[in-house]
Amino acid sequence: MLCSLLHSYIFWALVVLFVAIRLYNKFTTGICRSQKRLNGKTAIVTGANTGIGKETALDLARRGAKVILACRDLKQGKIACDEIITSSNNPNVEVRHLDLTSLATIRQFAKDIIKTESHLEILVNNAGAGGLGKETTVDNLQVGMQVNHFGPFLLTCLLVGLLKKSAPSRIVMVSSVAHKYANFDLANLNSEKWFNDIQVYSCSKLANILVANELSRKLDGTGVTVNSLHPGVVATEITRRLPKFIHIIAKFLVGFVFKTPRDGAQTSIYLAVSEEVEGVSGRYFVDCKEAKMSKAAMDKILAKKLWEKSEAFVGLKPEEIDL
Repeated sequence: MLCSLLHSYIFWALVVLFVAIRLYNKFTTGICRSQKRLNGKTAIVTGANTGIGKETALDLARRGAKVILACRDLKQGKIACDEIITSSNNPNVEVRHLDLTSLATIRQFAKDIIKTESHLEILVNNAGAGGLGKETTVDNLQVGMQVNHFGPFLLTCLLVGLLKKSAPSRIVMVSSVAHKYANFDLANLNSEKWFNDIQVYSCSKLANILVANELSRKLDGTGVTVNSLHPGVVATEITRRLPKFIHIIAKFLVGFVFKTPRDGAQTSIYLAVSEEVEGVSGRYFVDCKEAKMSKAAMDKILAKKLWEKSEAFVGLKPEEIDL
């Protein structure tokens, strides 16, 4: 009898906790309330076939922008593209191949964009992943660091000339609150000395902010702004890599407690379109509000050194970047 009462108490305590968290998230989650139209503008969203990337692309399409979905999986990208066209009633949405695990593919993607697009007003570096393991890519770079940092770094550098030409324009870097827990060591940027999956993710997210801040300084006065953000803990991202049966259960529980992809996309959308951040650059945002970044993220010397080291790792040539 006592055991039964205890189980009942625990059950209802968990229910109350879940509801409290859900209500807290509902009333504190930032919402982009800008009604700004984007007719005649072009936007690129990486990793736009699923999750917050897809929701970001959908919102930009609904505002009238030409949206290019930059996806590794073209099949899934085409499905997402068709769904976005239907939902937004905007036929000016397309998918192009971008594999962040291949520097050659990134260069080809950027080359094609520069060839076919006369202007680019919005670049959302959304694609990213955790738990990718110790493997290296064809470029001999640690896969997690390449997908989350080296790849977006190279892509942004290659497209910055087009963004400058199209000013006012915006670069949005999707980072994470995990950057605050990074044990950052430039000598171990490519896991040369030691490897830890969680630290690779945290360090790559810190690198996103450092690069965004350094680039904002380099682009000062050009009309191109660069900001970073934490999207929140999004349900689909947490459960994606779990075994199928556990994934189904976890998706329900996590989806109840944490943000939906649409909620998670709000700050990306805010930084891409809102009049409130016009001219604002080199800042970090959470829930559509400026937030405090870690001390390491504000280190200008570290940012400069990271930039130089990243240029070397991706083999960036002076003629490839217009700064």
